Amino acid sequence: MVGAGGIGCELLKTLALSGFQDIHIIDMDTIEVSNLNRQFLFRQSHVGQSKAKVARDAILKVRPNINITPYHANVKDPDFNVDFFKEFSVVLNGLDNLDARRHVNRLCLAAGVPLVESGTTGFLGQVTVHVKGKTECYECQPKPAPKTYPVCTITSTPSKFVHCIVWAKDLLFAKLFGDKNQENDLNVRSTDSSGSSEHVEDVFEWKKDEDIEAYGKRVYDHVFGYNIEVALSNEDSWKNRNKPRPIYIKDVALTEVTQQNGDPDKTSVSGDPLSVSAMTILGLKNPQDVWGLAENSKVFLEALKLFFLKRAKEIGNLSFDKDDQLAVEFVTAAANIRAASFGIPLHSLFEAKGIAGNIVHAVATTNAIIAGLIVIEAIKVLQNNEKNYRMTYCLEHPARKMLLMPVEPFEPNKSCYVCSETPLWLEINTKRSKLRDLVEKIVKAKLGMNLPLIMHGSALLYEVGDDLEEDMVANYTANLEKVLAELPSPVTGGTILTVEDLQQELTCNINIKHREEFDEEKEPDGMVLSGWTQPVVSKNGDMSKENGASTSNTSQAVSVEAEEDDDIEMLPAVGAPAGKKRKLSEDSNFAGSDLPSVVDDSEAIAMLDENGERKKKRVQ
Repeated sequence: MVGAGGIGCELLKTLALSGFQDIHIIDMDTIEVSNLNRQFLFRQSHVGQSKAKVARDAILKVRPNINITPYHANVKDPDFNVDFFKEFSVVLNGLDNLDARRHVNRLCLAAGVPLVESGTTGFLGQVTVHVKGKTECYECQPKPAPKTYPVCTITSTPSKFVHCIVWAKDLLFAKLFGDKNQENDLNVRSTDSSGSSEHVEDVFEWKKDEDIEAYGKRVYDHVFGYNIEVALSNEDSWKNRNKPRPIYIKDVALTEVTQQNGDPDKTSVSGDPLSVSAMTILGLKNPQDVWGLAENSKVFLEALKLFFLKRAKEIGNLSFDKDDQLAVEFVTAAANIRAASFGIPLHSLFEAKGIAGNIVHAVATTNAIIAGLIVIEAIKVLQNNEKNYRMTYCLEHPARKMLLMPVEPFEPNKSCYVCSETPLWLEINTKRSKLRDLVEKIVKAKLGMNLPLIMHGSALLYEVGDDLEEDMVANYTANLEKVLAELPSPVTGGTILTVEDLQQELTCNINIKHREEFDEEKEPDGMVLSGWTQPVVSKNGDMSKENGASTSNTSQAVSVEAEEDDDIEMLPAVGAPAGKKRKLSEDSNFAGSDLPSVVDDSEAIAMLDENGERKKKRVQ
């Protein structure tokens, strides 16, 4: 078992009660309070402890005579290699992120061990079976990716509240509290109060002798007032859309915000830095209340002050975390103030947190159903009952009184670079692009390799590993900064590169095609990979990046990514891509016209058309 969370707790219980005698379970997470409403093996006293170990102890109280071996570790650790996976009869996934799923899929293929994959999101769920050489592997079909928004929409012309959230989280929060060296589209400077054009100050920099409240108001006026004034100066942008309203702190009636129930001396609930709260100080108790402009302004200023006064050591290293109360308060307030400026309806902190963290609230019964289906498929695998393997989809609404839809698995995709070793093609400017670009944007981001090795013929261009000698590490590091055509073994048009991941035991060939120019908007990476599992096209026609990895920087697009979160068991599409078809099993008794499309707004699952067909051959 990989994963001891929402699905994992139900799965371990069902395995134990179904007679399984020897179970190993891997999970790197510790128990949080938010887990307790559905991960029923855990209790309040377990908060902070290893999920895998506590789950084992809980089950052994019910079934003391079975063997359960827990590992509080990351499944991507070197200890869990191909030889480790070969020890098992079947691997069952209860993961919550695409990267780990891909990694386990590759190890199972290399070890020749069957994999039963699963996922849930709200009332929707699925279980799929992957057997090397007999069925599709997990990566044979494309997976949905996070939605991306053009940065010009985020910075200049937001029309939805999610645009304001992305602006507050990925731009403003990152600019104020994150890495100062990272590119950020809020790098707008304004002249100082004297109006001198010679001296230009960074409005986001807090001066040591400056009053923190004055600093907060200066940032407020800049981002919600001055920047809006600058945007309005471009009149062409507002010919066909409503103009935003600049908001300055002097125009907001902050005295309307009462503090009668607040406690200025109490900044956190438990002494935990992550629970430091502006709401506590201001007496705002209900996260489902929609605050007005004055309340949002007060929360914005108070949260900013608390970050600099109570969490100063973290400034410069922070990134948004949905479990960080103060971060959620700041982002909610900033997004709401921006929304007010652009005439967009305001949202509560509860709603804003869900959007910012991309949270789909889990349903315990869905996890239980999916866990049961995993065990059913595991038993078939152990019995070598191949003809009865099923990929089963759990629906939110019944079709002909059925909530569970069985689908026969398909043969491996012959164009899958993971299980069919199909060569890939990469169009790239070999005279401009560096080896680092190839490694970061293609080998790691798109191909999902963790410990890559890159060869041109017999020449080794790049390798990572703990056992490398210092001079080799220095040599490979130097290669990263070299243009492809200037490497010791030059990479030019017609070159075939061999890329390996020794941990995953995955090898693929990449055919290089030199190309001079790329469209900066449509091809922001400056390179195009083909022959891999293509990204899913979203409803609005935009191409999303696979694996939640937007390889463009903030000047091209801002990505809204699903968090690896205990409030969501994420569900990448383990099956047909949107628009493709799966054939229903004969025992499902569906008439063609009754077939539903199983789709969720946040995570596509599978698409079935009215004929239930897909242009792929079923496993016989």
